[in-house]
Amino acid sequence: MLHKFFSKFILIAIITLLNMGVYAQEVEAEKREEKHVNYPEFNKDTLKVKLERKGDRHYRKYSFQKAIKKYSSAKKLTESGYRNLAESYRKIRKHQNSSLSYARFVKGKSTNIEDLFNYASVLRLNGAYELSHKWMDKFKELAPNDLRVLSFVNNLSGFQGLLEDQGMYKLIHLNANTEHQDFGTAYYNKQLVIASTRVDEKLSSNLYNWNGLPFLDLYVGDVKGLQVENIQHFKGDLNKRMHEGPASFNKKGDFIAFTRNNYKGKSEDGSVNLKIFFATKDAKGNWIDEESFVHNHAEHSIGHPCLSKDGKVMYYASDMPGGHGGVDIYKSVKTNNGWEKAENLGPVINTEDDEMFPFFHEENSVLFFASTGHLGLGGMDVFFSNLKPDKTFTEPKNLGMPLNSNKDDFALIIDEKMETGYFSSNREGGKGDDDIYGFELLRPFGNDKIVLKGVAKDQDGNILGIVLVTLTDKDGETLDTLTTEDNAAYQFNVERDKEFFLLGEKKGYINQPKATDTKTEESEVICDILLEKDIGLSLYALIQDNKTKKPLAGVKVILTDKLTGKVSDYLTPASGEYRKIVDDKKITDKGLYNLVLDKEGYFTKSVTLNTMFDKNGVVNLNALLDLGMDKEVKNLNDLVKINDIRFDVDKYNIRADAAIELDKIVKILQEYENMTVELGSHTDCRGSEAYNKKLSDRRAKSSATYIKNKIKFPERIYGKGYGESNLLNGCACEGKVKSHCSDEEHAANRRTTFKVISTGDDFLEIEDNNDSVKGGKQ
Repeated sequence: MLHKFFSKFILIAIITLLNMGVYAQEVEAEKREEKHVNYPEFNKDTLKVKLERKGDRHYRKYSFQKAIKKYSSAKKLTESGYRNLAESYRKIRKHQNSSLSYARFVKGKSTNIEDLFNYASVLRLNGAYELSHKWMDKFKELAPNDLRVLSFVNNLSGFQGLLEDQGMYKLIHLNANTEHQDFGTAYYNKQLVIASTRVDEKLSSNLYNWNGLPFLDLYVGDVKGLQVENIQHFKGDLNKRMHEGPASFNKKGDFIAFTRNNYKGKSEDGSVNLKIFFATKDAKGNWIDEESFVHNHAEHSIGHPCLSKDGKVMYYASDMPGGHGGVDIYKSVKTNNGWEKAENLGPVINTEDDEMFPFFHEENSVLFFASTGHLGLGGMDVFFSNLKPDKTFTEPKNLGMPLNSNKDDFALIIDEKMETGYFSSNREGGKGDDDIYGFELLRPFGNDKIVLKGVAKDQDGNILGIVLVTLTDKDGETLDTLTTEDNAAYQFNVERDKEFFLLGEKKGYINQPKATDTKTEESEVICDILLEKDIGLSLYALIQDNKTKKPLAGVKVILTDKLTGKVSDYLTPASGEYRKIVDDKKITDKGLYNLVLDKEGYFTKSVTLNTMFDKNGVVNLNALLDLGMDKEVKNLNDLVKINDIRFDVDKYNIRADAAIELDKIVKILQEYENMTVELGSHTDCRGSEAYNKKLSDRRAKSSATYIKNKIKFPERIYGKGYGESNLLNGCACEGKVKSHCSDEEHAANRRTTFKVISTGDDFLEIEDNNDSVKGGKQ
């Protein structure tokens, strides 16, 4: 959305044009603490009251304070009204009120997926991270392939570390900050150029524009340590009557790219978008040959330029069509024929939300940028990504506290030696709206490598030389291999904050994969590898996904000898194979074991092995036990195909054909003894509401009783009748609106659901959904 792109230009530039007469008063009102917040009753109808319609008009004009006043005065608000109210509070940075407004409607049936993401984002701005993550989980269910979801999933395990000061930075708040907006720094020879709305008393034209507010201009100051002194208007005629800044320069300082309002026209919706302009400095120090970037367009914005040292490569941000979402980061190269086509940096960098303020560090091939789409601490966070030799980018890394906060942190630049730099933030404790902070880097960016080393040993602690050591990631993909020398030592250079498996292989020995991680601030992790001598008697299993039949890495296999009480555990490597030396049994001994298979995202499985060791060799457990694993689901209909469960008209006894389907549930519950299931029965609307409720409840309890009689721990399933309370369509028979549906449409509402309530220790959050098994005539 354009308004997000303009958020660092006095909220949004189009406010300046659309609300000239009222904006100054609104800014003043936004600064006052709201003493009372009125939350209207939720209006389930789509018909809007008059005050809501007035609020909508103000909202469309970006007059958020007036919109809030109208919405809050209404007795009732529709979901659309509450959405606009929540967003209005978010625009004026009253994030607590925004989250409370979202909470009023976000659980509604017509809530869209962006509401879930926006609510989670506002909760992060309030520091409510645990609740935010829960709503991101809901967002993930509805949009599993969303780029923001992928960032959330890939980085959640390291999120807590972002909240802790890892000793990476020393921050300095610049004395030169004002009560206005100061942000967007750029290196200019030995000086620093910033964008600011500060008032220059020497230039009356910049004191008060006809809307009562100053615009952004470019300023320049002298660098003293990390402080910036003697800040003055940037020389030349680049500053005009509206917004100029931020800017970027080539190494020589004689070529500038800067952001400016489009003075020559509005877009079709009346917005004044942003453009990038260039200028060249002549021998006398004058900026001449001002020209517009070839990819500027009246219908979208382009800004936040970052020039290469030679001025022939430029990274920038734009909401142009064809991107991944809101604002994306692009790159253009200047040749003899001019600037080439804009190149989107792709889905590794860009998401469906906003990425902006790029800064590319040429010496180390590192891109820094701000994002609201990647998993952050709240608002915009600064991320970095390394440009690889194949010209692709690595997965972005959040720079963490204290450089990032739960407010907007953006526009980072850093010197050639990667020792000091600047960024901008509206965090608490600043002097104005946006302030500039200097930082000293105490440990290099991208220093995410750590030494992983150890030795290979047998079960008695003896060193084993000439061992093939394989390093895999947590999903079992091979990253590196080596063969140890006689000293049995191995060493890998690996990424920090990651999980790994180590696997040792040597003839005459059985490997024991070892799990380890590099979630430490130390420079190395020591992890020894254990191999067991093959004495001739062992257990073997291949652990697979039940549906795909692919081997599963990272399955924790817990083996308990029920005769001796001895317990051992093992993590499967990429091959999904399990091997265990049986060193306490001999031929003709009986073996009685309990095996538990546990892997995140899968149902935990428990099986019993009862066997006789009648000869040396390998006992193949797959020939004796079902060791396939099923992914966790919230509805068993997603796990196994269950056909219609039918009942005779007005009856609830279990028919033979229904028993066949219920036996499928019996099998699952026998296989997963920790699972708890709710069996729900639903009817269509025909018949009285009370009758349908009673009939469905009897059918649910009858079905549940059938299953109870065939499983251990029968309390793990219960029946619940919903009657006609959860219709899947508009086929209602009671109330003000009566439907005229076909038999087929009514049949869609007759169904049986099997909701997974618990998988053991952890309870899944269950929501009403449409996954069901349809039934026959009531």
